[in-house]
Parts: sequence; structure tokens; C-alpha cells
Amino acid sequence: MIVYLVGMPGSGKSVVGRELAGRLGVPFIDLDQEIERKAGMPVSEIFRTDGEAAFRAMEAAALVEAGMHDPAVVACGGGVVLEPANRITLRATGTCVFLDVPLSQLRERVRPSAERPLIREQGDLERLLVAREPLYREFAGHVVDGSGTPGDVAAAIVEELRWSA
Repeated sequence: MIVYLVGMPGSGKSVVGRELAGRLGVPFIDLDQEIERKAGMPVSEIFRTDGEAAFRAMEAAALVEAGMHDPAVVACGGGVVLEPANRITLRATGTCVFLDVPLSQLRERVRPSAERPLIREQGDLERLLVAREPLYREFAGHVVDGSGTPGDVAAAIVEELRWSA
């Protein structure tokens, strides 16, 4: 089984994903890290030099490749659900878990910066949440509170997956 973690920037997908993979005894894949490795540059640089469309194409290719590594836990980028083809890949190859974190906590975890191409100014995080949260909720097979410690969130995911099996 492949478990895909989706959610907003700052929801803990990468740190919870590592913890969850360890608990399940499966490999961990971070899509953004895979994209950076293949492109030879950080995500922020890809956005700056090639644009968001090029990044989304790289993300889609990385997702298809990750979908061939069963079993695994995959931390997806926050915008992965924006592309209909990605939603098909996610559904066809694994189980999707939305890490739901309140906006107030996301604000504590994520600050606007040049390193976050889509969160550069105050209000960007809120704008992304309004656009993406309905997709996360509609699309994910499981919704887990992501506001706790990585260990607590990973344990809740294990329990959620066990309960639904």
C-alpha cells in the first residue's frame, strides 16, 4: 500500500511522513525532494526560472514514479491535488490522507518568504487554504488532525488506516 500525505504547506507532511514510514516499516518519499534532486535546484528556483507550470509537470512525473514504489509513504507538495491527472494517479495507486491543521497553527509554522514561491506575502497562506481545502476534503479518503506532534499524528494515521481496513 502507498499512503499519500496531502495538505497545506506547514501541515507536517514531510516530518509526519518520515515518522509514519518508520512505524509502517516502509520507504519514505518526499516529492519535493525528488523534484529538487532531478532538477538539480530547489523548488523556489524552479518556480523562478521555469515557472509554476514547469514545476507542476515535474511534480506530476515524480508522482507517477512514486506510485510505482509500493509500499511507501509519500509526502506530496501542497498543490498536488490541483491537477486532475494527479488526483487520478493518487486514487489509482494508493490511499490519500489529508493532514488537517487549523489556519492559526499553519500561520505559526509557515512564514511568507522567498523560499516559498506561493507564500511570499501576508494573506497568501489564507488564499491557498481557501482554494485548496475543499479539494483536500473532497479527495482524501481519510482526514486526520495534523496539529499534534509528528508521533501523535503518525499514530492517528496508523489507527485510521487500521480502522478502515
